[in-house]
Amino acid sequence: MAFTPLKEKYRNKIAEVTLGATADQGGTRTSTVTIGGEQALPFLHFEGELPNKPVVALEVWDIAPPEWNKCFDQYYGDVYNDPAAWAKKCVEEYGAEVICLRLKGADPDFGDKSPEDCVAALKAVLGAVGVPLIVLGCGKFEKDNAIFPAIAEAGEGENLLLGVAEQENYKTLTAAALGYKHAIIAQSPIDINIAKQLNILIGEMNFDTSRIVMDPTIAALGYGIEYGYSIMQRARFGALTGDKAMANPMIGNVGFEAWRAKEANASQDDFPNWGEQEARGIMWEATTAASLISAGLAIAVLRHPKTVELIKKNIADLMVPSSY
Repeated sequence: MAFTPLKEKYRNKIAEVTLGATADQGGTRTSTVTIGGEQALPFLHFEGELPNKPVVALEVWDIAPPEWNKCFDQYYGDVYNDPAAWAKKCVEEYGAEVICLRLKGADPDFGDKSPEDCVAALKAVLGAVGVPLIVLGCGKFEKDNAIFPAIAEAGEGENLLLGVAEQENYKTLTAAALGYKHAIIAQSPIDINIAKQLNILIGEMNFDTSRIVMDPTIAALGYGIEYGYSIMQRARFGALTGDKAMANPMIGNVGFEAWRAKEANASQDDFPNWGEQEARGIMWEATTAASLISAGLAIAVLRHPKTVELIKKNIADLMVPSSY
């Protein structure tokens, strides 16, 4: 007797967000990506349409990252001081579908680069690769508010994903994204109510809320991933059952979270029973990414090239419908 799965019927679907713009769309990208659009829970193909697969991005910084593990030197050491070459390597050698440019050099504690410097980095990366770009600030409100109007203007037509907007600091970024037609990342601190409220606040500025990508803030394996996973599940259930204020695809900075864990970074000399450090770190990142993708993560921002291989294979397998 054939197994017939019970099918839920949902009233709503996740918004589709396209990143990047090709020449005929007013940009210079050679490819675009579309995320979201799900009409069912993640990878339950028998229950509803899942039109777009999750995608992987690789981080590129505008400065050499001082705190990254030494194991990354063999992959990026020759391009750390050249964001354009770094981005090109990520796309052409390591298979990144999106580049996540982090403007850490604008941080007053890491060089205090000017808006003009940040624009130069953006233009260099745009000129080096044809994939869509995510652009993140330095994480300091005052400085991010100074650089993002210039970034949004310089990237006009490219349909960037800009971030992050937070409950305490969303107006300047929202206005910049609205004025130059970019998408926006709305980041909340693992709190479903704040995530919903932030989407509403951004919408009240006449921003099209279907252009929001939610960052619910994730945790690494072993560091509260269950809590982050549960928040993502609640957001997805709420969206599909009719809460349009939560019906947005999600992004997670997996590499950032996974590679600051002791288990990923600690040397084998210090913990000989833990196994080889780089392999351990790759699995820490990959397991974190795979877990969150199964909860509905649409963009996984990664660091290690070998993690990209593992996660792209995992996504390909999950996108094959079961033969019910």
